[in-house]
Order: sequence, then C-alpha cells, then structure tokens
Amino acid sequence: MEERRKFPRTEIEEPAYVSSGGSVMRCVVRNISREGAAIDVDNPAFVPPRFRLVMAKDPSIVHECRVAWIQKNRIGLTFIRMVDAVMDRPTSNGTR
Repeated sequence: MEERRKFPRTEIEEPAYVSSGGSVMRCVVRNISREGAAIDVDNPAFVPPRFRLVMAKDPSIVHECRVAWIQKNRIGLTFIRMVDAVMDRPTSNGTR
C-alpha cells in the first residue's frame, strides 16, 4: 500500500484522553505525526466527530482533532490545531 502521509507516523503506546463537552474517555495513542494520530478506545461509538486529545503524561499537550476513520476500536485522527491547555490561547506558532 502506498504511503500518502506528508509526515511519517511514529509508533508509540502512550495513555491519553478524549475530551469533549465536559466528558473524558481514556484511550491509548498508538502512532502520531505532526498531522494526526491513531488511538485505541474501548468503544468508538462514544467518540464524537471532533474532540480534544489530551496526553496523560503531559496534560499541557492538547490537540484539537477530527475523526478521519474508524476500524473496530482504532480511530484515525487529523489534528486541526494544537491548543495551549493551560490558557486555551494560541501557541507560539500562532495556532490555537
């Protein structure tokens, strides 16, 4: 299969959280790049089309995401922007 991503994914296994509308669900980030990630969740039916991905080891790392695809319990994400979780203000590169 031909790789179509601009940025290669790095295989990882890090705990994180899907956060949306005041609800939080645990997940595991399986791979990540500058543009997106793949996560495993217990029940993908509870993951909204857009949400924040919060890394458990460093909660200041937050990505605004949209779901790109779902295969069983794995969800492919596209990063919309990176969020400064402390102040919810634009990061130093001008994004929110």
